[in-house]
Amino acid sequence: MSSSLIDVLNPKTATNVNPPEIEDTYQDINSDEFDEHSDYEHEAGEAPPNPALEKLADEMHAAFSEDDIDEMYTYLKEAGMLAWIRLYVVEKKTPLLILLAALGSHIPLNINKEPHTDPALLQRLLKVTLSRILRRRQKLPDVNTPDDVVTLIQRSKKIIVLTGAGISVSCGIPDFRSSSGIYAQINENNNYELEDPQQMFDIDYFREKPSVFYSFARQAGHLTVWRKLDQFETLLEDKDKLLRNYTQNIDTLETEVGVTRVLQCHGSFATATCIQCKTRVNGTELKDDIFAHRIPLCKACNRETPAKPQSKPKKKDVWNPRQKDEDDDLDIPTPPLPKGIMKPDIVFFGEPLTDDFDHYLFEDRESVDLLLVIGTSLKVAPVSEILTHVPHSVPQILINKTPVTHVSPDVVLLGDADRVVEYLCDRLGWTLPPASANSTKSLEEMNCPPESKIKPTKAYNHEHVWMFPGADGGNWALRTPPPATKSTPPLRSNGSGAYTRKHSSGELSPAPPDRHDSDRNIKKSRLQ
Repeated sequence: MSSSLIDVLNPKTATNVNPPEIEDTYQDINSDEFDEHSDYEHEAGEAPPNPALEKLADEMHAAFSEDDIDEMYTYLKEAGMLAWIRLYVVEKKTPLLILLAALGSHIPLNINKEPHTDPALLQRLLKVTLSRILRRRQKLPDVNTPDDVVTLIQRSKKIIVLTGAGISVSCGIPDFRSSSGIYAQINENNNYELEDPQQMFDIDYFREKPSVFYSFARQAGHLTVWRKLDQFETLLEDKDKLLRNYTQNIDTLETEVGVTRVLQCHGSFATATCIQCKTRVNGTELKDDIFAHRIPLCKACNRETPAKPQSKPKKKDVWNPRQKDEDDDLDIPTPPLPKGIMKPDIVFFGEPLTDDFDHYLFEDRESVDLLLVIGTSLKVAPVSEILTHVPHSVPQILINKTPVTHVSPDVVLLGDADRVVEYLCDRLGWTLPPASANSTKSLEEMNCPPESKIKPTKAYNHEHVWMFPGADGGNWALRTPPPATKSTPPLRSNGSGAYTRKHSSGELSPAPPDRHDSDRNIKKSRLQ
């Protein structure tokens, strides 16, 4: 067994590490975790032979043949991570170290250069390892074109739609992570004096300085806009094709147009909760305070209480110069925050998602027959991991303005989400409902392009990538072949052993002087 499977094994037998009690949750899974251990492993190179390593190899091969391991991978990709853990860890009671070795996982070492044997840590590492395997989804070879997407939508009955902030970009509302998105604007303006723009949505920072978030919320405001994507979802639901919309957006625009099968993974502004007494209110109750530059406070925590009787004045302290000097050395304390601060029921960084996320995903993965991923860079776990938990045989379609290169969808439709949806509805023969009468902006004000026939073009360097209006493929997805480089004229001898190139004018250029190997040495040193 290769040393990449495990660096060193504790002298205890692997069977001494008992399986921990399993928890049915997707929220503690992030396939980027333990990266530092993987980096160390690659830098360290091959470990010297180790008897404990050989013993683990014998135990692993006694437990699993190569066919068993292949079956293990196949079951994982179709049945899902939680079912896999139930089978191999809970029912078969396979030791965690043997499972990690069979999967080729690295095991982090403790300070004594021995592997950690804490069952909870090994279970977490196992989940990360399984998640990384699931990330390496193989694209379905027979799904490649917009025609295939149209056919899939026509015949599918259980479609999951995963949406992010990018579905609003074509309507003039910025996303978060693009070059002109919310984070870039916060960085550029620097109005909030943040070390990192993501602090704006960090729960610890909110508890420390809620005024910063509410200042941003006041400037962002709330718009009632019409998105073609929302209307597209109402059509899917009306035609009984929508299994569920998993949205990362917090604006509730999906529900305002009538979509009912929606899970707001990151919460919404529809309600707010006191961070102290947990009283929940309608989100509209915060609006007046926000626009009046006040931090919204809980009414239950701030009820007027009868004034306490005044106590007798205390005797004044006698002036003491030494005491004054000591006081001068103390830091001036910051004024305490008022009690009962209200927080919108959105999920900040550092907060878990609701249990509904686990419940619905565990249920929906059993029946989904098509996954549409629209307007998201898939950077925030656990929502970004939904693609890994859907059976790999289910087609996955990505619709986004820019490429998302760390996933393997079957078809990529690059462009403004509304324009792609407009094209799909035209091909499907569906008519999008008109804009809502209570929309605060017209189509022109939202910068939505006028309806026109759209003809997608295939990316030059990808068979499954198609370009729509608004696409920004960068160097990853090219609309046209790259410009051809000028051909180099052939070398000609000048009779003295030196060679010259013939110019287009027909004249010969002088032979270049001899060159030292300095450039070659420089290039070589960069590789060392």
